[in-house]
Amino acid sequence: MEPTPRLKHTPLHALHLSLGARMVPFAGYEMPVQYPDGVLKEHLHTRAAAGLFDVSHMGQIAIRPRSGRIADAALALERLVPVDVLGLGEGRQRYALFTNDDGGILDDLMIANRGDHLFLVVNAACKDADFQHLQKGLGDTCLVTMLNDRALIALQGPRAEAVLGELWADVASMRFMDVAEADLHDVACVISRSGYTGEDGFEISIPIASAVDVTQRLLEHPDVMPIGLGARDSLRLEAGLCLYGNDMDTSTTPVEAALEWAIQKSRRTGGERAGGFPGADRILAELANGTSRRRVGLKPDGRAPVRGGAKLFADAEGRSAAGTVTSGGFGPSVDGPIAMGYVDATQAGNGTKLFAEVRGKYLPVTVTALPFVKQTYKR
Repeated sequence: MEPTPRLKHTPLHALHLSLGARMVPFAGYEMPVQYPDGVLKEHLHTRAAAGLFDVSHMGQIAIRPRSGRIADAALALERLVPVDVLGLGEGRQRYALFTNDDGGILDDLMIANRGDHLFLVVNAACKDADFQHLQKGLGDTCLVTMLNDRALIALQGPRAEAVLGELWADVASMRFMDVAEADLHDVACVISRSGYTGEDGFEISIPIASAVDVTQRLLEHPDVMPIGLGARDSLRLEAGLCLYGNDMDTSTTPVEAALEWAIQKSRRTGGERAGGFPGADRILAELANGTSRRRVGLKPDGRAPVRGGAKLFADAEGRSAAGTVTSGGFGPSVDGPIAMGYVDATQAGNGTKLFAEVRGKYLPVTVTALPFVKQTYKR
């Protein structure tokens, strides 16, 4: 038998243990799934005040153009993503997708224009493959560097601006998807006004040597509570946000995943830089003609949760297959079960009644508009 790979630790691992976190394996790391107050309280606290998340397991990557011209790095990256990178202004960030030659999604990521380089945040489970993908695709024109010397935390919730403002007053001038450098507790950090909860909030990249100090300073605020992976998942599900590996993967196209909003006009048919990315033929055709299936929100009619993997049917006897649930659980803010999944395009209209197979029973669910909880980003 081969030995089990040792789980990695983030720079905040000891802090999690001191706070009483229950640790679990996740994407090769030992991560906090919850703290003593529990997932429900953590979730509701984030919606009401401010929650602090350790997301240091995610990949932080810098792309520097060998020419010194940021436009060259942007155009190079556009060969790998179906989004407008060239039009991304300095100090701004954009959601993006790596696609493969079949139009499937390799990963989703954030791209920021930092003036002299592009700064990417990618998913933990994909970061090594993403780094190799970038090196292969951009190595002739850009220097691609994994930033292993930085931690990453997220401060999310309606009180996040006020909390962060006590360390950096200029935070109030930032709007959704702005990126800036700031001194927090005398530490140079990179801050983006973004997150994975549907709430207003920030992601903060910190030099590893100062990660514990900055995090502890934020946790000292009475409005801030540490939040684990359990509440992170329920928050993002209520916000209708995809989890890579569950709600999208290499078998899913951006249009099937209802992510076509991330493909700007300049990269679509008729745009000034249309196509030119992996899987463009299929993705552009789907933008024009639609797809046979779509990601939708699902609201179970009762109180029983419907989990990822459950099969969906058009009838209560399970004779006519309609799709599959990809994420599901209890939504504390909506006080009931919620789910997302893929259904036949003919069944994707809001209000459509379907049936989920759960332990041999067929439970009624209703196709519902996403998100389940209104997003509160500061536009």
